[in-house]
Amino acid sequence: MASDAVAVPVAHQADKQQDMELAAEISSLEITPDIESQPRQEQPYRSHDPNHNQKRSDPFQFGSRLLQQTDDVFEFNAWDHVETDDTYKEYAEQQYAMQRVSPVSDFDKYRFNSDPAKWWNLFYKNNTSNFFKDRKWLQQEFPILEKVTEEDAGPITLLEIGAGAGNTAFPILTKNKNPLLKLHACDFSKKAVEVMRAHESYKTDTMQADVWDVAGDELPPGLKEGSVDVALMVFIFSALSPLQWRKAVQNVYRVLKPGGEVCFRDYGRGDLAQVRFRKGRYLDENFYIRGDGTRVYFFDKDELADIWSGQADEPSDAEPVTEGKPTTHAYFEIENLGVDRRLLVNRAKRLKMYRCWLQGRFRKK
Repeated sequence: MASDAVAVPVAHQADKQQDMELAAEISSLEITPDIESQPRQEQPYRSHDPNHNQKRSDPFQFGSRLLQQTDDVFEFNAWDHVETDDTYKEYAEQQYAMQRVSPVSDFDKYRFNSDPAKWWNLFYKNNTSNFFKDRKWLQQEFPILEKVTEEDAGPITLLEIGAGAGNTAFPILTKNKNPLLKLHACDFSKKAVEVMRAHESYKTDTMQADVWDVAGDELPPGLKEGSVDVALMVFIFSALSPLQWRKAVQNVYRVLKPGGEVCFRDYGRGDLAQVRFRKGRYLDENFYIRGDGTRVYFFDKDELADIWSGQADEPSDAEPVTEGKPTTHAYFEIENLGVDRRLLVNRAKRLKMYRCWLQGRFRKK
């Protein structure tokens, strides 16, 4: 991550040290397997046969390596569907309480919220495309991405929102066999767009990279209302202020064709990245400022469903409904919305780290 010794009081190295300290604390906690998701029969991977030892499975199943009480947690690097136990949940709530009593100052809150593009530009200035790994798993999790790149898929417009340095866009194009696919890769950061345009695989006949604020007033350059087949949003919605969510959802709705699909993945509440935040990072509930000045929100599953279905926009009983104002703004059908809980293990240092992500497919009605 980027660091600014003057503007940001805690540098990246301090963040890394905090991660390690927290992971060490977590490693002493007991682990409770997700009993409801476990089949009664023995899992094939326990034979250690490579033919049965699959890391991922069907979309939204999030893997099949299930932790049982008799397992050695350090046998593998990761376990799927691991529900945190009461000890960890209590510890996390203690962390949240500490964060709330030591929030970001009003001055810094204004500074970080008033010009978020500045911090993302600094981030990509200091971290080029080498910072992120290519997201080659996306076509496994979202089969529509495989379908639109098939040779006979026909004219398809794919919009990636928050494309960063192109670590999603370029792997998709590498596998693309559809001569009629056009990928629009947009990002809030001007520097990120420059990185994409400078990439050796960037070709304007199949890809267009532009600066675009999904919560702004304009649609992406070169796109009209109802022109996009699939929108891809991976770890981008969490960078928005809660005050921007409604506008962002409206813009995605506007640009999609009827029946168009949103492929979504982002941070879930209780993720290690949230729990490890220390003093002076709390902006608002579940909303934080990182050491590099960028913002991040951690979502609850029901909250996310309400945002994208429009239920969050319904007026409360105490809110008067003005003449002509609709009582609901139901934008999307929630086709899938799952919680990907995973326990990552550092076997060499015998550390355990709980991660939590939310993944969804939303369709324009």
